[in-house]
Amino acid sequence: MGLTFAQKVLGRAAGKAVEPGDIVFVEPDLVLTHDNSSAIIGKFESTVPGGKVKHPDRIVIVLDHVIPAATSKNAAGHARVRKFVKEQGIEKFFDIGCGICHQVLPEQHLALPGSIVVGSDSHTCTYGAFNTFATGIDRTEAAGLWITGRTWFRVPETIEINLEGYLQKRVSAKDLILTIIGKLGSDGANYKAVEFHGSSVGGLLVHERMTISNMGIEMGAKIAVFPADRITHNFLFSDEFCKDALWGDSDAEFCEIHNFNLDEIVPVVACPHTVDNVCSVSELPETKVDQVFLGTCTNGRIEDLKSALEVMKGRKVVPSVRMLVGAASRDEFVKALQQGIIEEFVKVGAVILPPGCGPCLGAHQGALAPGEVCLSTANRNFKGRMGEKDAFIYLGSPETAAATAITGVITDPREV
Repeated sequence: MGLTFAQKVLGRAAGKAVEPGDIVFVEPDLVLTHDNSSAIIGKFESTVPGGKVKHPDRIVIVLDHVIPAATSKNAAGHARVRKFVKEQGIEKFFDIGCGICHQVLPEQHLALPGSIVVGSDSHTCTYGAFNTFATGIDRTEAAGLWITGRTWFRVPETIEINLEGYLQKRVSAKDLILTIIGKLGSDGANYKAVEFHGSSVGGLLVHERMTISNMGIEMGAKIAVFPADRITHNFLFSDEFCKDALWGDSDAEFCEIHNFNLDEIVPVVACPHTVDNVCSVSELPETKVDQVFLGTCTNGRIEDLKSALEVMKGRKVVPSVRMLVGAASRDEFVKALQQGIIEEFVKVGAVILPPGCGPCLGAHQGALAPGEVCLSTANRNFKGRMGEKDAFIYLGSPETAAATAITGVITDPREV
């Protein structure tokens, strides 16, 4: 019997053959934290006063959640992180303005095939797009990793998802992953690895794979991973970065197998207040919105911004709607500037935000009022997610966001 990707990666790191359900102790290649580093520092310093982190070269810190600082408390937290980084000799530090951590790490070629990356953010699973065993941890575990350099995993069972066919015009990877989550449910892959297979995988570009892997956690997955192929090699610019790539064997044992035909995927939205509450946009009753948010680590890349503008075709945001646009990183923002994309969004009436996480989690910028409705390209629509428990958040693709912004109601982008 062959081995899954998870078995191979964790087995290599543990130095022994492993089976699903085994407990293994490993040293991750990278430990990611963000603004919550301030709280983690408190845990670290209370445990080892005056101590040094075990592996400063394995620590990555990105300030991205509340940037620029919204309050003096946020500013103090950022200052604490900067001081700690300097004292500990942590070189992989990215201050405000660099972008969202899940975009910055791939840009810096830090999330590599076959490596293990853990992060104190649930959407760390994004790096599965690069054949990385990437998963979220909590703050206490992050502090422990700073101290010891080690953590444990239960080797997960693996779900195989086969993708065949081609996405149609104005149907995106966001529609695909929402459809998958709608079928499997928010707990359908709890503590399981998800491997993406099938003839369509080779046709999915990096930004599409990132969107899909990013939302693996929304069906409970421990990891959501793609093979390292020509798309991966082209993004990393070097075969050297792919030397440790691994992939599941064709005869590996999967606990479940699901098949999806991309030709049949249509524009969908996740309705309030759960990500698996999915329906096609065309079946949704007329739903007025107050705000459209295009961005985040899920859909804030240059390809997403371009796709939205292609739907809008210069038509303005309707007066009843506020449209917020934020690139996922400084690099993506610069590309959008150079290609005239930012100017186009300004001309059609959108508000441009700095690269960061604030609106997505309701921490900074773009908060909703009670009773307001938002169509967001983010990854979560939980009650209170955008700062107001009595607001309503629908999740959709960049194309659906664009169509909604110019009509004022949630609209199938194929009908614009």
